[in-house]
Amino acid sequence: MRRVAPLGSGTVPVQDHVALAEIELCGELIIAASNAEDRLSPESIDEVLRVAEARAESAGD
Repeated sequence: MRRVAPLGSGTVPVQDHVALAEIELCGELIIAASNAEDRLSPESIDEVLRVAEARAESAGD
């Protein structure tokens, strides 16, 4: 189910896909950190945030 935020009077629905993606990644990072026994390494953080995938997509453009 997609949530839509009202704009102004509430009659025009707006979605901010970038903000939603950032919120999702933050949630995944929080979950990973809470499940870890120690601090997450930079490599683990990059894995959770899918940094390698983003770099591969950028390289393919």
